[in-house]
Amino acid sequence: MTDHALRLLRQDRRLAELAAFPFHFDLDRAAHGHVEEVRLASGGPLGTVAGDDTGGTYFVCADGSVLYASSEGAAGIIGSSVDEALELVIGLPGWRGCTRLSPDDGEEKILAYVAETEDEIREDYGIDEERAELRAALGFPERSPVELVGRLRAALLRTEPDFVLLNADEGCAYDRLGPAGPPLWETVLAAGRADLARLRQGDRTAWRDVAEDPVRRRITLRAAQFDRAEGDRELLRHETRSSMTDELRLAAVLVGLHGDTGDLPLLLEVRETDYDTVCGLSSMPEPGASADELRQWARGLDESMFGTDPADEPVSTWTDLARDQGMTELARVTLIRELDSIVMDQSRLRRPGSPPTLATALLSGLARDFEELGDLPQALRAQRLYAALQETAWDRASARHELVRLEREAGRLPQAADSLAAVRDALATPGDDSLRHWRRVNLGRFIAEEHYRLTLALADAGRLEEARALLTAADAVLGELSDNAAKGVRQLAERTAARVREAD
Repeated sequence: MTDHALRLLRQDRRLAELAAFPFHFDLDRAAHGHVEEVRLASGGPLGTVAGDDTGGTYFVCADGSVLYASSEGAAGIIGSSVDEALELVIGLPGWRGCTRLSPDDGEEKILAYVAETEDEIREDYGIDEERAELRAALGFPERSPVELVGRLRAALLRTEPDFVLLNADEGCAYDRLGPAGPPLWETVLAAGRADLARLRQGDRTAWRDVAEDPVRRRITLRAAQFDRAEGDRELLRHETRSSMTDELRLAAVLVGLHGDTGDLPLLLEVRETDYDTVCGLSSMPEPGASADELRQWARGLDESMFGTDPADEPVSTWTDLARDQGMTELARVTLIRELDSIVMDQSRLRRPGSPPTLATALLSGLARDFEELGDLPQALRAQRLYAALQETAWDRASARHELVRLEREAGRLPQAADSLAAVRDALATPGDDSLRHWRRVNLGRFIAEEHYRLTLALADAGRLEEARALLTAADAVLGELSDNAAKGVRQLAERTAARVREAD
């Protein structure tokens, strides 16, 4: 659809006023912007086109789709164009309440809800004559509420992953407006399930294609994990081309569960692929083991690492496979929502059976995942929280050192300098003895190197006074290192000092 109706609103004040009231699509509110700074997680452009009386905002995205964001922190696509969105808000004056409806609810329920909503509106002001006038002037047909609800739901389901809205300052995602789409694992496994079906049908072309593509092998094996069959043992032969992965371990388990000791030579051959594989499959039964021993080994590994319900898998399993398939935005959005849930409820990090302690490795893993996706703002969010939750002086210094690197690479030089000052404070007043050897180990060398790298960045940015101050601090840290730890840093130190002198 085009934006013909939008042009008419902009040209005719009477029509614009009708759209603003009683249908709360107010072009004048576009000048005020949204209640807070926002951006799309995908980095795509946003243009403000209208607002409503609740503080909500209508944005236009790069492809013309209209994204509505409420003032309470929920957002969703409501049309593929401004005209389509206008037709919705005029045809369903209470459309925000309709986001809970689905065509599956049936015509009777939808019509009853819409009628009740519109009757409540009519108690305060008219909508019928105004709707008829706007529809006629803008060239909109009179569509059934059932059709409009179906359109709304289809539009909302397009929101993720490309149109997820973030608070620009904090980086957290707006809640979904309307229904959630299919779980990530379902989307990720779709290609693997298709390949698995072809393999089971004896498609030799599929065998060759899957064998030659490590990503397809991994996804097909994951599909086999949740849909197990006798003939799938052959999948292991294709996975022997890779080194140690969770999927290779899974393939061995799927074979071992059948308890056929004739498979032991192949399993043992796979185990010897490389050192990592030997370690990963070290508990595998040796030659001469019984069928029961083979099954017992496979069951134990299956129960501890795999299982038959995809919903039980760590979210990282699916985000990694999504990224490997090129579903970058889907992986990014899932990781953002995972980080948001931890920020809102840090009890998710508590170790089972040990409530006082936190398992924070999930946060450092999220930081690495975001960095690999090129999303430094989200990597910083995860690393900042990770650093704040560390309990020992060593862990705090190490986590903050990593935070400094991310801040420097993101161009946030003043913040990086502040974080580096916190690292020096941890070294000076650790509060425990975990840092007693920092001068003689790699951590001390890494901290000294980061001082000089940040000094170079400050000098290159023309922040000479800050660069000189940090160079002094860097030299002081270097001076405390043992001769062995300092060896690899001196050349960088000399180059940094020369750069600062040159800038002066």
